[in-house]
Amino acid sequence: MIKIVGILVVFGSVLGGYVLSGGQIAAIIQPFEVLIILGAAFGAFMQANPNKTVSHVVKKSLQMFGTRINKTLYLDVLKMLYEVLNKSRREGMMAIESDIEDPAASAIFSKYPAILKDQRMTEFVCDYLRIMSTGNMAPHEFEGLFDMELDSLKSELEHPGHAVHQVADGLPGFGIVAAVLGIVVTMAMLGEAEQNEIGRHVGAALVGTFLGILASYGFVGPLAASLDYDGKQELNLYEAIKATLVASASGLPPSLAVEFGRKVLLPANRPNFIELEQAVRGG
Repeated sequence: MIKIVGILVVFGSVLGGYVLSGGQIAAIIQPFEVLIILGAAFGAFMQANPNKTVSHVVKKSLQMFGTRINKTLYLDVLKMLYEVLNKSRREGMMAIESDIEDPAASAIFSKYPAILKDQRMTEFVCDYLRIMSTGNMAPHEFEGLFDMELDSLKSELEHPGHAVHQVADGLPGFGIVAAVLGIVVTMAMLGEAEQNEIGRHVGAALVGTFLGILASYGFVGPLAASLDYDGKQELNLYEAIKATLVASASGLPPSLAVEFGRKVLLPANRPNFIELEQAVRGG
């Protein structure tokens, strides 16, 4: 909701101030300028990034008014880890072999469809549970392996936000390109068109600069910041998984291991101690 309000504030402030100062909305409706700016920006974005990044950014842009990373998902991940670790503690590590080999058929994992839907996260958890089941790795070695993978994961999760920041930085330049092309068209009309028509074309050309700057700072820049934050939230969830599993590998009971994971979570949506205790106890 806050993002929708933000977009409305940008539109309301810019257009409201323009209209109140005597401007006409029709003068800034220039579809060809929009085509040049947005088309060129998206084309440059496709050139600079792999298909995976392009599809990820498009998907995230359509979902920018909400995020799946929330307190409910935090609790689901911690509850799932608690159940798996509790089962392994009571029945032995071999008891969870079927759960980690086929999570979709697991009685534990199938209770958390939001986690199963995230293939990367599911594989991440199962891979480290497999390593734990071997029993041949010291806790500090286990933690070191986590750190190496999280470094790679951080780079991957940060890339979409960085890619969109580059688009935001380039939009004012594409606005200038649109403005220059508009002036070229206007110059070709000199001596043939009426003065008021030439004025309209000059105004239309200047709209290109306006649209490029507005799109950059009013919309695409904030989208990039939103993608950055989503990436940080997702990485934080993986760090909580790491903290929980490393604590368990160090010999701590499941109820205390998930508390290690809870403490790692960002405060904004972090469940409190009582909420986590009630969740893992089925309260």
